[in-house]
Amino acid sequence: MLRTLIIAAELAGIAALSAGASPGPAACFRTGGSQQLVTVSAARGETSASLQLWRWRDGCWRHVAGPWTARLGRSGLSSTKREGDGATPTGTFRIASTVYGIAADPGVRGGYHRLVCGDWWDEDPSSPTYNTFRHVSCGARTPFGGQSEALWRISPQYRYFAVIEYNASPVVPGRGSAIFLHVAAGSTAGCVSLPEARLVRLLRWLRPSARPLIRIGIL
Repeated sequence: MLRTLIIAAELAGIAALSAGASPGPAACFRTGGSQQLVTVSAARGETSASLQLWRWRDGCWRHVAGPWTARLGRSGLSSTKREGDGATPTGTFRIASTVYGIAADPGVRGGYHRLVCGDWWDEDPSSPTYNTFRHVSCGARTPFGGQSEALWRISPQYRYFAVIEYNASPVVPGRGSAIFLHVAAGSTAGCVSLPEARLVRLLRWLRPSARPLIRIGIL
């Protein structure tokens, strides 16, 4: 019962931040020891959202940057995300510590993997490695199919991207894959995107030791 009350308080606090509330009782909660938070909020059915950055300081979440306009999936937000539906999933997720990109490392604080020929994201629900990064020999046929993405070929979107750990632990076949924070180029297939300069600022700000989270929700 106590854990249920704590989780409810955390969700209420994150919702208040997403709506642009100033730090106060609702914002003075803690989510799993995280010290950095990205909030993304939009009206139901919208494909544009408001994105803000927050850091934990003096016992509350304090505003860092934003609101910035972000783009969502072509189907807007969904709490029942499925593979190929074009929706961005709602919820609170970790941001992975390794950043990927076609371009050179922009100066991130965690790991950086510069994409090369043969770097894929497995988006085949029938594959045992569904919703993971995979490398195969350049030019070789992949052991997975579906809508799997040849990451090194997708520009400008994948000049830089961070992985939103949706459907990651455990991975559920068909629940959705390849949910990223990437460079904006119109509406997405389910990711969250920002203009490149703002995305780079966000990526440089993230610290893996701060256990950063992203909260995506409906206003």
